[in-house]
Amino acid sequence: MNEKITLKEKIGYGFGDFASSMFWKIFSVYLLYYYTDVFGVSAAIVGTMFLVTRIWDTALDPIIGILADMTNTKWGKFRPYLLWVALPFGIVGVLTFVSPELSASGKIAYAYITYTLMMMVYSAINVPYASLMGVMTANIKERTALSTFRFVFAFAGSILVLATAEPLVDWFGNTAGADTQTGWTSTMVVYAIIAAGLFYLTFAWTRERVRPPKEQKTSLRTDLKNLATNKPWFILLGAGVSTLIFNSLRDGSAIYYFKYYFADQQAFQLPAFNIIVNYSTLYLVLGQGANIVGVILAKPISDRIGKKKTFLYAMLIATLLSCVFYIFNETDLLLIFLFQFLISICAGSIFPLLWSMYADIADYSEWKSGRRATGLIFSSSSMSQKLGWTLGGALTGWLLAIYGFEANVAQSAETKTGIRMMLSFIPAAGALLSAGFITFYKLSDSFMFSITEELQLRRKSKET
Repeated sequence: MNEKITLKEKIGYGFGDFASSMFWKIFSVYLLYYYTDVFGVSAAIVGTMFLVTRIWDTALDPIIGILADMTNTKWGKFRPYLLWVALPFGIVGVLTFVSPELSASGKIAYAYITYTLMMMVYSAINVPYASLMGVMTANIKERTALSTFRFVFAFAGSILVLATAEPLVDWFGNTAGADTQTGWTSTMVVYAIIAAGLFYLTFAWTRERVRPPKEQKTSLRTDLKNLATNKPWFILLGAGVSTLIFNSLRDGSAIYYFKYYFADQQAFQLPAFNIIVNYSTLYLVLGQGANIVGVILAKPISDRIGKKKTFLYAMLIATLLSCVFYIFNETDLLLIFLFQFLISICAGSIFPLLWSMYADIADYSEWKSGRRATGLIFSSSSMSQKLGWTLGGALTGWLLAIYGFEANVAQSAETKTGIRMMLSFIPAAGALLSAGFITFYKLSDSFMFSITEELQLRRKSKET
């Protein structure tokens, strides 16, 4: 219970989500825009592609979790995947933003293939990475601290991408007669090198300490049966999916909001580098900065009132603020940025709580059944991310099509209204649904303390 994790190891663990979040954010914010406005695929087709490919990828996550639980190496169960998959992660990420000269059907096929591969590789490295937190320490306070480090670094990675993506694309795209498509590919090369390097550091700086009971034998059927009767897991899965729908809709709609709803999307220019900074970049970077504030606030607030109440209140406030967001127009720039800051604080506070609660559920499952399936439990957290991202991304593409969106032309009043809805009332519904799920969550902090103490006693008794 008193086991402490060193600062270096916490930073090393944080590096992993810095790397993951760079790609996660580039996909959630810019990929739909890249497909519609750069690669030339319709929003409706992209929305359907997101649904089809991500449903398969979502189903893959538990498989990766099961494989990780069955893995036994001198480095542990989960760390080896960071070593093995880091390079493929970077390579496939670059290929996703390569734009070959193909027919319309060829472009769709290329998008399907590369995006499917990207999501498979993402699962192969991110599920073991997420599971790693559950075996680095059994101390629930240290887990919350690890989760805080993780998400501070995650949002820092997102800030790096959001602050530099459009300027880098512009810079690479205007270098030596290149174009926007080349700009996107070159930018992804830079991000891929950084991400692969950080995953290697996570592998090198972390350690696995919590292991399954020595007498436990691999039994997929038993583990799945235990999971199927784990009510807190189902509740948190629903809350996680709903939260990601909320975030995915807001992220995916932002660039369209500023490009097509605002008459002028340029905030200022950096003369020394001849780089234009858009309002969308400032808006998204501000949101990630506010997310970090939310992550930092999550621990002291949850220590005082509990994880469940912190989660619930954050989602209810986000629901209300998102609804108010609809009334703003382009002359209300200060209010737009203020509400983005406040909503993002609420959203940011959720993620360290989610992952810490999944670690609690792994302990609860071991306490209840006598078996520990960390990879399987944590794969569900990745699954909830992917499923929420899937539904949010698909909804974004479909809603754009429903509202009559056409790329690179002036939009109708109906389309502009629809884009405003996609940043306000529609994601607010996801936040409200998340709050509804979490009201049924029963694993209080005091209950988890007693479970952790009992598990410690069980492990000690089996060692003697």
